[in-house]
Amino acid sequence: MAANVLGAVYRYAVPGAIIFSLASASIYDVKGGQRGIIFDRLRGVSDQVVSEGTHFVVPWLQRAILYDVRTKPRSISTTTGSKDLQMVNLTLRVLHRPEVAMLPKIYQNLGSDYDERVLPSIGNEVLKSVIAQFDAAELITQREAVSNRIRNDLVKRAADFNIALEDVSITHMTFGREFTKAVEDKQIAQQEAERARFVVEKAEQERQANVIRAEGESEAADVIGKAVAKSGNGLIQIRRIETQRDVANLLSHNPNVTYLPGGGSGDDNSGGKGGNFLLGLRS
Repeated sequence: MAANVLGAVYRYAVPGAIIFSLASASIYDVKGGQRGIIFDRLRGVSDQVVSEGTHFVVPWLQRAILYDVRTKPRSISTTTGSKDLQMVNLTLRVLHRPEVAMLPKIYQNLGSDYDERVLPSIGNEVLKSVIAQFDAAELITQREAVSNRIRNDLVKRAADFNIALEDVSITHMTFGREFTKAVEDKQIAQQEAERARFVVEKAEQERQANVIRAEGESEAADVIGKAVAKSGNGLIQIRRIETQRDVANLLSHNPNVTYLPGGGSGDDNSGGKGGNFLLGLRS
């Protein structure tokens, strides 16, 4: 009885395993962001592109090849010479994806690693070609124009290999040590020239101020001379009175000076009555 049961199990298990294996091999899934193509051992690569979802193939005879068709970034670096023979280090960031309708041709010509085969070579080619048309100063001042030129040329070259470029931008650009030192020396020279120009302008302004001051003093002396000649000793007496008043105000605020008012006979030269200042220590 047991032998009959085991025989029945073997009889159905082996065919069942074979059927399950064939069913698993005949089903494949295309996930989101992917596309598939079919390779047939008899007819070769099919021209039809398989969209997302679950699909069937003939086991052993057919095989599904999946491609990621989402946009992917890639960096391309190169060192090349500018128009004025300055060494430039450049890094380019490229966003790329394959042309979905051309996936069968991409597989036939480039394989699954199409981006590894194509982008570094055409990227270096375009970078060297474009950078050689600009000198170092233009690469700095016209960076946007250089980037646009690289983008346009690289898009055209990538289209020859059925690769679409979504964006191309320069992320890093440096120059050789000699050019960097030359730029630094030029900046230092410009700063020194600006400093010298400032010193010269300051000296000129001081000179003009001295001239204006001298002219003002000359005009003041001329006016005073004319006033003295016109009024005789009157202006001198006024200046003397003003000086005496200033001295009196100064001494009146000194705690070591005592003022004694004078009598009626103590007329001073100005015609007024005055007093005497006594210098001493107050207790």
